[in-house]
Amino acid sequence: MSYEIGRLLLFLGIVLAVIGLVLMFLPGLRLGRLPGDLVVRRENWSLYVPVVTSIVLSVVLTLILWLITWMRR
Repeated sequence: MSYEIGRLLLFLGIVLAVIGLVLMFLPGLRLGRLPGDLVVRRENWSLYVPVVTSIVLSVVLTLILWLITWMRR
């Protein structure tokens, strides 16, 4: 059981490192500033709600996880 958890944590760490490298070296991705993200700016405060960014990330992560489970069969 602990062996499987260790493998999962190692895999997730590698995935997070790859995502971090992609975001560092490809700043043109513009994640977080997509059309449809809500930005409200007032005099003393601002509110940012990344609606479309969340949807895009959800779809991409769902496809990646689906592909991983499909390949493990």
